[in-house]
Amino acid sequence: MMRALFLTSAVVALSSGMAQADYTLHVIHINDLHSRIEHINAFDSTCSAEDAAENKCFGGVARVATKIKELRDGLIAEGQNVIVLDAGDQFQGSLFYTTYKGAAEAEFMEKIGFDAMAVGNHEFDDGPEGLASFLDKVTFPVISGNTDVSQSNVLAGRVQNHVVLEVGGEKIGIISALATDTVDTSSPGPNVIFQDEIDSLSADVAALEAEGVTKIIALNHVGYKKDMDIAAAVPGLDAVVGGHSHTLLSATDPKRGGPYPTWVDGQNGALVPVVQAYAYSKYVGHLELTFDDAGNLKFAEGDTILLDASVVPDPEIEARVKEMGAPIEELKNKVVAESTADIDGSRETCRAVECPMGNLIAEAMLDRVADQGVTIAIQNGGGVRSSIDAGPVTMGEVLSVLPFQNTLSTFEVTGETIVTALENGVSQLEEGAGRFAQVAGLKYTFDPAQPAGSRVSDVMVLVGGDAWGPIDPAATYKVVSNNYVRGGGDGYRMFVDAANAYDFGPDLADVTAEYMAKIGPYTPMTDGRITRK
Repeated sequence: MMRALFLTSAVVALSSGMAQADYTLHVIHINDLHSRIEHINAFDSTCSAEDAAENKCFGGVARVATKIKELRDGLIAEGQNVIVLDAGDQFQGSLFYTTYKGAAEAEFMEKIGFDAMAVGNHEFDDGPEGLASFLDKVTFPVISGNTDVSQSNVLAGRVQNHVVLEVGGEKIGIISALATDTVDTSSPGPNVIFQDEIDSLSADVAALEAEGVTKIIALNHVGYKKDMDIAAAVPGLDAVVGGHSHTLLSATDPKRGGPYPTWVDGQNGALVPVVQAYAYSKYVGHLELTFDDAGNLKFAEGDTILLDASVVPDPEIEARVKEMGAPIEELKNKVVAESTADIDGSRETCRAVECPMGNLIAEAMLDRVADQGVTIAIQNGGGVRSSIDAGPVTMGEVLSVLPFQNTLSTFEVTGETIVTALENGVSQLEEGAGRFAQVAGLKYTFDPAQPAGSRVSDVMVLVGGDAWGPIDPAATYKVVSNNYVRGGGDGYRMFVDAANAYDFGPDLADVTAEYMAKIGPYTPMTDGRITRK
């Protein structure tokens, strides 16, 4: 309570004397669109025709276009200064990405008219080549100050450290950082090198200040918690516009992940506003910054704007979306199964506790290879990308949950290695990291209050029939996961040298859909296989 009161008084203090301020900048921003080109439902997957008819859809790139144009045009008509920013992760999350590999995202971003974009970790999902292809198609700067691409034969010289935008006669410096664990969460390859976020941003601020730039915004893809650390540690920052953690910041929504803006005590007595706008095209953020003549921030306010059915999609972009969607419509609308209830695959659940969607995917993997003697399945929570509502389940919905085209991997490791893997899974709970392990054929307990590396206990495996017994550290177990985890993704490096590894099984989305169809109407469940103390 004392902290909230302090921040309130600080904002009031910032606003005092606002009439003498000489420059106001409006920052319109999105983050983590994740290829939600079409409009989405309440579960962040593609909206059905039935939901659309009942005005239950949100977002989609045509609504994003409408809202950004409405805000920008209205503000410019009033003589205001406006920039439009994207904090990364346009890639990955729908059939539009798996079909067009970033070309659709590039086309629509160009039509909307972004001024700058941060590189997100998923921009590396198809390696440096995938990002390079995207860069070929866009004219706005794509930046990431702590991402050294100088040794990459396809990216060298193409990703800038920072950019200076001239708006209303003033220079606005935009700097950027990408989460350093991108080596674990995506596929940047060995020639892309990540530097410490705070060190890199501090150096870029100093470089801009040396050029006389006094208004500096960090456009980051590192997550809400790290953004606040950055706001506190980097001198000279005026604001942080973030992404990566899919955090809903709001000035009004009681379900928010934090206030919009979130005020952070910065360096040299500064107060730094931090903002983020959830994900999946559902919101657009609007931040207003007012500076005095010396370039010091005096005032900041704003909010995220929900793109519900009241926002009319841009007709030209909507028509183009339908045109590009036509070749994938048949697959997307194919009904492959049925669910008796909603299947929770939300980020908040599947990266923190046992979740129904995680159980479904792990059980589907295990069922597929049980005849090979495999007894344990591990699925990273970060690979679960959306929920599915009750009723008929389409292949499009399954692919919204599992969009990465991962394949089943089988391998052999010791019980000791499995425990190490589970420790990795719960090692970054505080950050909501995607490495959290959803499992089948396995039970475990973890205690978040313990230090990372010693949080897991009571690991149990099936020892015959329905009987459970303690895992044997010295025994060898046959495991199934996805090829991303088996290859060391999300910190699972202990699996890289696993024995008898085979990484070229069927697509995980197909396996999940076929499992649901095989067992009839699927009933989501949790059964206590993962216990959080």
